[in-house]
Amino acid sequence: MLNNLKNKKIILASNSPRRQELLRGLEVDFEIRLSPVDEIIPPELKAEYVAAYLSKLKSDAFGDQLGENEILITSDTVVLENNHVLGKPKTEQEAFDMLKSLSGATHKVMTAVTLRGKSKKITIEDETLVTFRFLEEDEIWHYIKVYKPFDKAGAYGIQEWIGFMGVTKIEGSYFNVMGFPLHLIYEQLKKW
Repeated sequence: MLNNLKNKKIILASNSPRRQELLRGLEVDFEIRLSPVDEIIPPELKAEYVAAYLSKLKSDAFGDQLGENEILITSDTVVLENNHVLGKPKTEQEAFDMLKSLSGATHKVMTAVTLRGKSKKITIEDETLVTFRFLEEDEIWHYIKVYKPFDKAGAYGIQEWIGFMGVTKIEGSYFNVMGFPLHLIYEQLKKW
């Protein structure tokens, strides 16, 4: 469907198996290319701007390495609870505390995607509201021990067991919660 991309090389700057799987679902050929970046968030940056800031930071890490017909895609997802960013947990206890705070409540998931070519750059954002039922402590510990959600913002993957049994309502894009708002990416690639 994206016939306009025949002469373009898509580069996904992500190790995330979820993002790779989702981009393949758009029937887009791409390669993975990574550039290391320190994801340091300025303390004065408001929570709702963090995803866009990090997505742009990841894009800028490539400098002027892009070829004439290349399109780079970078992305970042954050979970916001009461305007506080929940990043990726470093320990089991931190994961437990995050999930306990999300239990029985609604939170916001924000994903920003930056698409950049040699002479064009755009950052798009999407947000989704996710509501969890009340999670029992043994359910939270089971999820952490079995699924080890240390690579996931907010300590959970909606496409895993905890999402199946715990999410009661979603307002917005499901794929945004997985970390890649495909409908917006598709629209941007059509325009490229």
